[in-house]
Amino acid sequence: MNLYQKKIERIKNLKGFTLKKDFAFGSISFLVLAIFLGAGSVLQLAISPFLGIEAVVAVSTAVFLCALVIAIFPLWVTMTSLLLMLWVGVVGGLSVYLYPITIFATLGLLFSSSFQLVYHWDKVIILRLGKFHKVQGPGLFLLIPLVDRIAEFLDMRIRATDFSAEKTLTKDTVPVHVDALCFWMIWDAKKAILEVEDYTEAVILSAQTALRDSIGKHPLSSLLSKREELGREIQQALDAKTNPWGVSILSVEITDIIIPKELEDSLSKQAQAEREKESRIILGAAEVEIAKKFREASAEYAKDSIALQLRSMNMIYEGIRQNNSMMLMPASILDHMDFGAVLGSAALQKQQETEQADKQKEQV
Repeated sequence: MNLYQKKIERIKNLKGFTLKKDFAFGSISFLVLAIFLGAGSVLQLAISPFLGIEAVVAVSTAVFLCALVIAIFPLWVTMTSLLLMLWVGVVGGLSVYLYPITIFATLGLLFSSSFQLVYHWDKVIILRLGKFHKVQGPGLFLLIPLVDRIAEFLDMRIRATDFSAEKTLTKDTVPVHVDALCFWMIWDAKKAILEVEDYTEAVILSAQTALRDSIGKHPLSSLLSKREELGREIQQALDAKTNPWGVSILSVEITDIIIPKELEDSLSKQAQAEREKESRIILGAAEVEIAKKFREASAEYAKDSIALQLRSMNMIYEGIRQNNSMMLMPASILDHMDFGAVLGSAALQKQQETEQADKQKEQV
């Protein structure tokens, strides 16, 4: 039984095999290699014209195939292995007199691998003989073949990483699923490479841990209503952990909170009950105000019975006009309204107004 293998299997985020590259072999490298091959071909044909163009083409083709392999596996060990195979193939299989183009091909492969281009938003960490040498900024620069290697290309732009906490208990023991978004960037390339093995995974795992810890400190109601405060709390805790790694956490935003279906129904019923309670309170307050107004109106009507009768008649008229229908009333209501007294008072008032108008005309 392999006990060490059993111990390794317990690690959840155990990394698989990843091929690290020592340099980048791009378009500029192929251009430099073509220049060296061209110069070597001219020199080869000038020194040994009897070998013919076929041998030069064969060597050039082999060199370009080696360059393709190096572009896929950009390692100095790949470079040295292919150079040894090239020399063995040329000297042992073709001709010893092909040494000029072979020398130029060797120099071309070495120097073409040394030309490195870094984009404006990137920085690279250069190791010299295994030790930290410098942080190289954007632009074109050279590596010393077989001595310098690029440890990592780092993107210095702001990154957005999503993470989540599944089935995490809140302070009031409610299981929730929370999705969040983290905005972060590297401010010190040297620390990001030398202080932590994989800064991206370290940030994600730390963010998940901070999110779970923050969820356990708050009840469900606080999570639902105070997302911004929760995000700031996670951002501060996470930034304090990642800052020694050269990583700065700019902000953390809670994007979604998923609760169990049964709890959703309960919260919906609770919200409906709260709204019903508020509506009943508002209705009761309105009834109190209406009762006060009715009390004031009754005091006014008690002083003037004719006003009360006119109000009764107006209510009947409005009811008939708005509903556009017939209204049935008991015959005794006419006695209570006393239409004769009301109409007589109205006629007397009309006559008095007419007489007063005539007197004013006579005076004029």
